[in-house]
Amino acid sequence: MNRILKTTALAAAVMSVAGVAQAQDETREQLRIVGSSTVYPFASYVVEEFGATTDYPTPVIESTGSGGGLRLFCNGVGLDTPDITNASRRMKPSEFERCQENGVTDITEAKIGYDGIAFAESNTNEPVNFTREQLFLALAAKVPQDGELVDNPYTKWSDIDSSLPDREIMVYGPPTTSGTRDAFEELVMEAASEEMDAYGGEGYTDIRQDGPYVDAGENDNLIVQRLQENTTAFGIFGYSFLEENADSLTAASIDGVEPEPEAISSGEYPVSRSLFFYVKNQHADSVPAMYPYVDLFMSEQMISPMGYLKGLGLIPLPEDAREQARSDVENRESLELSDLK
Repeated sequence: MNRILKTTALAAAVMSVAGVAQAQDETREQLRIVGSSTVYPFASYVVEEFGATTDYPTPVIESTGSGGGLRLFCNGVGLDTPDITNASRRMKPSEFERCQENGVTDITEAKIGYDGIAFAESNTNEPVNFTREQLFLALAAKVPQDGELVDNPYTKWSDIDSSLPDREIMVYGPPTTSGTRDAFEELVMEAASEEMDAYGGEGYTDIRQDGPYVDAGENDNLIVQRLQENTTAFGIFGYSFLEENADSLTAASIDGVEPEPEAISSGEYPVSRSLFFYVKNQHADSVPAMYPYVDLFMSEQMISPMGYLKGLGLIPLPEDAREQARSDVENRESLELSDLK
């Protein structure tokens, strides 16, 4: 009898400890953020400000790339998954559907501003003006030759056009998980190839893998460092990194337009895109820091023309667009699949 009572008491004690652990697991004080390397500098500033000016602990933020962040975000609901993911492109319908399948059914989209994709080099060189067609011919896996598509034979920029530098084609760029890569493929590769008869009016986005394009990882600062070491190469990264390193880098014009804030926000610069983050509303009760952080990020203090993030290279939205974006976030508007099509 004593043995039975002892066993029962032991079981009750174990269950009690498990219950306390489970209760502790139901909340997480520290916000977890993943996603775009382009949005990372802006989000990192907000993270530090949030940690310094509130009673919440400083959030954990990782630069995983837009695609990598959305994959982690959409893995499910639970405190072992991220609360927010940053993105330098809009969520794809396929990503939204995967979120839904995994139970992530209440998502708010926050649009924070604009960014241009810079095609830049060391400022020891003279600035270059490229057309999107020239960039496409330098980087596409297959290009038109004598009426056929062949493996890209170009090794120097001057092979494509004699007006371009007589230098080896070498471009450090983002990996396939990056929103910057997605945007470059859409705004440069696809846009240029749609005009070429050889591709049948369809966009071609396959980037060559024979050496001239180097996948330099998710950390755009590493691309900047490589350009400082290899002054004959070009790099692909967000405008904010160009502005931050204006003393050592110069950007190429694309289709005759330089990547300047006014040209980016107006859309005149052909390789410009919007920046976002996505909020997992189902974590609101479990992660008390989430909405206060989100509201700080969307404040005029951060994303307005006089805000802190403009100084880091964010191109602000027009006032009416900012107000709409802020209203969507304050009202926790739930993203719908139809919004993404």
